[in-house]
Amino acid sequence: MEEVDVEPPTTLIPDARQHLGFVWGPGDILAYDTLFKASGATGPCGLSIHEVRKDEDIYSPVLRKLFNESHLIFVGLQTIREDLPSKNKKPQFVSISKNYRSVIRACMEELQQIAVSTQDAELANKYGNQVSILMAIELIWNLCEVLFIDAAPAGSLLLHLLDWVRLHKADVEEKASEVLQSECPAEHHSYWDVVLSYVLQGKLEETSQMLVKQASLQPASRKMFKLMGSLLSKMPTYNPAGSQTLTDFDVKWRQWHVEVDRCLQDNSFSSNPHLEVICKILVGDEDTMLEHKDLLSTWYHFLITRLLYCHPTVKPNELHYYAQSCMTMFLDSRSVPEPLDSILLAAFEFDIHQVIKDCSIALNNWWFVAHLTDLLDHCNLLQSHNLHFGSNLREFLLLEYASGLFTHHSLWQLSVDYYDHCPEFGRVYLELQIERVPLDTERKALKVLRICEQRHMSEQVRSICKIMARRALRNSRLGSALSWAIRAKDAAFATLISERFLQDYCARGAFSDLDLIDNLGPAMLLSDRLTFLGKYREFHKLYEEKRFMEAAKLLLSLMTAKIAPRSFWWTLLTDAMPLMEQAEVIFSAEQTHELMFCLEELTSSFQTSSAPGPDGPMQEEDVELLRLALARNLAMAIVKEGTVEACC
Repeated sequence: MEEVDVEPPTTLIPDARQHLGFVWGPGDILAYDTLFKASGATGPCGLSIHEVRKDEDIYSPVLRKLFNESHLIFVGLQTIREDLPSKNKKPQFVSISKNYRSVIRACMEELQQIAVSTQDAELANKYGNQVSILMAIELIWNLCEVLFIDAAPAGSLLLHLLDWVRLHKADVEEKASEVLQSECPAEHHSYWDVVLSYVLQGKLEETSQMLVKQASLQPASRKMFKLMGSLLSKMPTYNPAGSQTLTDFDVKWRQWHVEVDRCLQDNSFSSNPHLEVICKILVGDEDTMLEHKDLLSTWYHFLITRLLYCHPTVKPNELHYYAQSCMTMFLDSRSVPEPLDSILLAAFEFDIHQVIKDCSIALNNWWFVAHLTDLLDHCNLLQSHNLHFGSNLREFLLLEYASGLFTHHSLWQLSVDYYDHCPEFGRVYLELQIERVPLDTERKALKVLRICEQRHMSEQVRSICKIMARRALRNSRLGSALSWAIRAKDAAFATLISERFLQDYCARGAFSDLDLIDNLGPAMLLSDRLTFLGKYREFHKLYEEKRFMEAAKLLLSLMTAKIAPRSFWWTLLTDAMPLMEQAEVIFSAEQTHELMFCLEELTSSFQTSSAPGPDGPMQEEDVELLRLALARNLAMAIVKEGTVEACC
């Protein structure tokens, strides 16, 4: 919907006598009952939410493998150098296309195994539907690979199309295996179906091998079978890697075609209806082919068979004519083509954009169109197609696919790479989506943070760190909270947490999370309070190491440089008392005077009864004890300094 910040529209359903509102969610549509009371109705209408549509594919464990594996292929495709000539890149593109198809087929086979083994009929039906969708996807992708990516020329084109049909009509081999494993294959009820299926797929060598079994049962007809075997073996096959030109192949094929037609006209196989049918197919009799629709099963199989025996040198630009006529001939005039038929026809017409459009409508997720379009774009086949709102088709589809992935609790990480390769709007989408990722754990938060830091998304980095810092602070995890605040470079929040550290110290008499405080480094400069916390901890370390002179100097500088908060001065002055009780004079006379000045400034600024101390308000007797200690230390310092001067 174009407007998402307004109230969703309401649609009246007359039969239900109630209103429904619709709203788009990430990957689904929600419909909800509005508070509407029909005229004459008594009592309020019930409120309920209905899930109208949901992309369930991302929640399938098997299809998640498809998304993960294809993501790796996608990333590899983006690394192909753009400055290489197209001729050099074509084998790479074909290889990548086959990799995509192999992933599709692997998932399809796994789903098929699950569908067969499960005892739940509803689940089996669900997996069966997914298999059907993947089969259609691979069928379309394979055809696009032949026509657009590999772009096979005349001669080679038909060979690729034959492989395409054979790959997606594998039931022939299963039936052939069943026939050959029987006691007498030539008498099996499916024998001639297998033979004709082989002929319709152009597998003439396999056809000859099957006919040998029949010939052994009919000695009187051995000559007829031998003639058919000769015709089958003589059919020319184009070899793109050989020295034969397409013209030479065409001449040889026409000569062979004339020979087959002569055998048909001479009634060489009239005594054996099956062999006569084979001869009619070889000569390209379309009516005979259509009589075996059950073996062909699809109009595009009929198309390839017709091309094989009538137009083996078909050119790419001629395909659309034959495709349209074959679909018309094969399908009932009253039946409407299925979406798959329309997509394949658009491909044979080389209308790439129509293929993508129809697939976007017919398929239930964006995976197929996003990856196929990306590959076609790398093949320079979509450059001319831009959308009216500025983004090109490739980017639009990748953005839609990535946005769907972002709704999943683990697949959201894959979508980041897709956004990275959308130069126009990818970063904007990522910035908006990354804020929606639920930060359930610190591990997940660190993953999100790493993504943002690698892409220099400073606003998102600060937002994530602030969220995690506040959460840690609520749980009284001061070390974690301070660590997140430092990463966010949030001076105000770092100050608040530093205050909590100092309060905790005053209450417990010891610091928590010493490893963090000891390794603040340059981060302590983020705020004055954090600087004081780091320096105050440094004072304690110096005291523990009995480096009393350095400790005293640092303690005094914290007060005189106004780094320490005034509320903490009493604690610092109290910390100075053990230093004044040492056998050696630690504070000089000048330093002692400064401590006295700080004490007087503190006591004059606050009422003695309300001035803060380590365990509550300062007590008058504590102040007097401190004054006495300072006076005694001053006297000792004067004597010491006087003695030193006298000696000098």
